[in-house]
Parts: sequence; structure tokens; C-alpha cells
Amino acid sequence: MYEEINITIEQASDAKVLIISVAARLAGMHPQTLRQYDRLGLVQPGRAGGGGRRYSERDVALLREVQRLSQEDGVNLAGIKRIIGLEQLVGDLQQRLHELEAELEAAYARIAQLESPYARRDLVVRQEGPSTALVVWRPRQAPGK
Repeated sequence: MYEEINITIEQASDAKVLIISVAARLAGMHPQTLRQYDRLGLVQPGRAGGGGRRYSERDVALLREVQRLSQEDGVNLAGIKRIIGLEQLVGDLQQRLHELEAELEAAYARIAQLESPYARRDLVVRQEGPSTALVVWRPRQAPGK
């Protein structure tokens, strides 16, 4: 009998440390099924020095999702491969969106800083009423001129 272990893809480790027999048992599959899924590109295990497949917890969670889509939803393997690819693309795009939003926020903060009247050193802000004083400003000359 198989022991049920729940692994969510978001929380799973990417370390490729599980041999194929352990990964197959955790996923509730036969090792030959994992080999077939590797050949089809549904899951990409790492390789040990001798060439043996090594799976991560994330791979096991993905294998369980493949099994669920196949058995419960009736999706064929080509459809599952497409779903996995699109989910990866969505994840990558969401990550890029977060990065761009952070860059945009930093740019807006920098613009606000540069547009602040206190950010310019050549202007002095007076809080008093209007003045009749005339101020002449001359740029500093380089030494030796």
C-alpha cells in the first residue's frame, strides 16, 4: 500500500535527489511511467553521474498533477504537455510582471524625488512674502581660470 504524501508545487523543493523508484512510489506510479513521461517531456528529471534519473519534490507534485489531469479530467498526454507549458509560461510572465511593477514604482519614486523643489540645489525656496531683492548667480569657475 502507498503512503499518501501531500506536496504542493509552490512549496516543493527543486533539489533533484529522489531516485526513480522513490519518486514513482511517492507519485503513485510505476517507474516505467516516469520514464515514458520523461521521454515525452512532461517532466524533466535531473541526471546522476551514472545517468540515473533524479527527481525533486516539485517533479513528484507535477507527476501527481499529470495523473490527475489524465485520470480525473480525461486529458490526453499531448494536452497535459500543453497545459504544463502554458502554466509555466503564465508563472514566468507573472514573475516578470512583478519585476516590472517594482521597476516602475522605483522610477516613479525617482521622478518624484527629482521633481521636488528641494531636490534642486540651484534654487532656494522662500516661505515669506514677495521680495524686491535681486539675486545674481554666477557659476563657479574652475581653479586656474
